Amino acid sequence: MVSNMQHCPPNSMPYTIRQGDTFFSIARTFGVSVDAIIAANPGVDPNRLFIGQVICVPSPGPGPSNCPTLSMGSRGPDVTRLQQLLRNAGFDPGPIDGIFGNRTQAAVIAFQRSRNLVPDGIVGIRTWTALGVNCVTPPPSTCPPGTTPYTIRAGDTFYLLAIRFNTTVEAIMRANPNVNPNNLQIGQVICIPR
Repeated sequence: MVSNMQHCPPNSMPYTIRQGDTFFSIARTFGVSVDAIIAANPGVDPNRLFIGQVICVPSPGPGPSNCPTLSMGSRGPDVTRLQQLLRNAGFDPGPIDGIFGNRTQAAVIAFQRSRNLVPDGIVGIRTWTALGVNCVTPPPSTCPPGTTPYTIRAGDTFYLLAIRFNTTVEAIMRANPNVNPNNLQIGQVICIPR
């Protein structure tokens, strides 16, 4: 049993269980994985939570989330989304091409100044939030039917996941056509065939 005087490790915070809470619902609320909550609470049985119990909820770590840190030189769909949000807010990032260049940086700095944020040209949680993005809730799972979302942990490979979930590397690759198996990132969400 965990006392109400729970001392949580660094990079985590105490959370008091309320009616209807599960590790899964808490993980979704705080944008962390169920595995991270289990790891932060040794000795807590996730199937026997009780109202008023205090657990530790880890802070979302760096890595893929719906609010990644972006700066000069960043590329990809998150930059495209940023550029579209900047344009919608009335700041011209130049072409919407998924490349964080000089014009995108200038638009970010102008936007940050307009919202009294530090005008550093680096897009973090505060800038995303000012742009209207909810940084707490992870993006909804887009796993196809017959698969389940899984958050990559240190040491994971498609081969080891295939063994752990009694499937094949080929099946995992088919369920994740846009994922490079040689460049998995901790915190990345992939789909595992059931």
